[in-house]
Amino acid sequence: MNGLIVTSLLLAGCTPKAVPKTNMNTQYTTEEPVKDNKFIIYQIMVRLFGNKNTTNKHYGSREENGVGKFNDITDKALSEIKALGVSHIWYTGVIEHATMTDYSAYGIQPDDPDIVKGIAGSPYAIKDYYDVAPDLAIEVKNRMTEFEALVRRTHQHQLKVIIDFVPNHVARTYNSDAKPAVVIDFGANDDKTKAFHPQNDFYYIPGHSFVVPAGTNAGGDAFTSSLKDGRFDENPAKATGNDVFSATPSLNDWSETIKLNYGVDYLDNRRTYFDPIPPVWEKMRGILVFWAKKDVDGFRCDMAEMVPVEFWNWVIPAVKKVNPNIIFIAEAYNPQEYHKYFTIGQFDFLYDKVGLYDGLKRLIRDEPNAHVNNITYVWSQESRGFSSRMVRFLENHDEERIASAGFAGNPWLAKPAMVVSATLSSGPVMIYFGQEVGEPGRGNEGFGGEDNRTTIFDYWGVPEHQKWMNNGQFDGGGLSEGQKNLRAFYQKLLTTTAHNQAIRSGKFYELAHLPGFSHKQYAYLRFTEQQRVLVIANFDRHQELKSTIHLPQDLFETLQISGKKSVTFKNILTGGSFFITDIQAGIPVNVLPADAWLLEF
Repeated sequence: MNGLIVTSLLLAGCTPKAVPKTNMNTQYTTEEPVKDNKFIIYQIMVRLFGNKNTTNKHYGSREENGVGKFNDITDKALSEIKALGVSHIWYTGVIEHATMTDYSAYGIQPDDPDIVKGIAGSPYAIKDYYDVAPDLAIEVKNRMTEFEALVRRTHQHQLKVIIDFVPNHVARTYNSDAKPAVVIDFGANDDKTKAFHPQNDFYYIPGHSFVVPAGTNAGGDAFTSSLKDGRFDENPAKATGNDVFSATPSLNDWSETIKLNYGVDYLDNRRTYFDPIPPVWEKMRGILVFWAKKDVDGFRCDMAEMVPVEFWNWVIPAVKKVNPNIIFIAEAYNPQEYHKYFTIGQFDFLYDKVGLYDGLKRLIRDEPNAHVNNITYVWSQESRGFSSRMVRFLENHDEERIASAGFAGNPWLAKPAMVVSATLSSGPVMIYFGQEVGEPGRGNEGFGGEDNRTTIFDYWGVPEHQKWMNNGQFDGGGLSEGQKNLRAFYQKLLTTTAHNQAIRSGKFYELAHLPGFSHKQYAYLRFTEQQRVLVIANFDRHQELKSTIHLPQDLFETLQISGKKSVTFKNILTGGSFFITDIQAGIPVNVLPADAWLLEF
């Protein structure tokens, strides 16, 4: 910020309309109302969550490594998740996707292993939008009934259900055997002689057959090598999900998927054909309405920016006619496009990966360019008035586990970042199952390799999570004392975030350039007329933060504490408290390395 004093008064989640220079301590003000969007989302990879099998064989089959089921997410599990402060559960991998596991005995067409990544397969290579993954059912023929029971069970615990919607691409073997009779399958009426046609569902490479990428989608052991022959019959070839218009994509492309055509001609400078409405739009509306009628409460929309914003503008209001309260969350990575996807696209929430997540990760990892100015930038500029509609997180299925060697190595090093993620704004915060017990994502599970993540491609048991699950008891009986303490921290933070009105919907005031604070230390206030919370985050791994915080004079009037002397401060996270006799003389703080305080006063 070039040395500029940026101590600022801002309603969380709003872009300033003006920049009044009332005094040197106030840069931005606004009177826009703050929205209370403080959802607490718990993401579950259903295939992994309830799996008790601890074999964890590299490229192990379903029988060898086991698989979690809808029914493993029991009342006890939901009760414990609810006790964390959670309001929404994002069930990942629900919709049927391509897999090497053979379910042909149940009328499900097998997938060619040459175009399946991993043994279990990616949950983002959708094979049938109208069905759920057979892996997740106790009785495969009753798989939809078991999913519907999970939705009811989740709602009975006053938790809302989010599922993935994958609009940009499908599996190369897409074939819906569960669609309503009136639905025409993707590609059924395509003119395959044309690379692009407004009425086609896919993009084609005429005159060329698809070539299986060099390398291997799965391991070379007897189980997988016996299934693979290096060929897949697709003539003409189709463009891949990551916009590779070639018959010879690489293994690192989304070669297991094919791009859907929303009426954009990528080979003609992205010329659009939206009138008449493209067939894919109509089909996707039907799919979203189908799931909305299953009583799901929201959709996390995969790679939403790869689909034209005009489609979202058309489809989201249509789905909300079926359920006005349903929410749409966009996986989005381009801050320059955020405003468009809120205003034109009609999304309720967007990911905050490129902004807050990336800045906090640098601080957690103690990288040379790490600086708390990244946080200032996020709330003051990058969110552009939509801070309360940005989903904050430190883990999800795409990102490295905090406790992994590639991220922090120690889950406690993320404590100040998690506090900031949860309390910076009045928007949603999310954690990934196992994060609260320090799961490190260790192990070469299969297709993903040793990548510091929990696999989305293969059957696997999640070891530290399994200790909390404790063979289905969900009582944490196998956790170490350190893990129990970590989970207690998450529970305290998230329940506070869920219920404290200053954090849920209060105003925001950044305290910048404080004496004794380094570029790895950060403080701000969240407050309403009734509640005040001072947040102090020390990202420095080595140095204590010892300082006295002097609140700017304009805050005394704003907080209605002018003329007051003695004030009691309570540390919400520890339960401890201290008393000062003269607040105007400053607030003494002594925050340990890689720690954070939430002081209520």
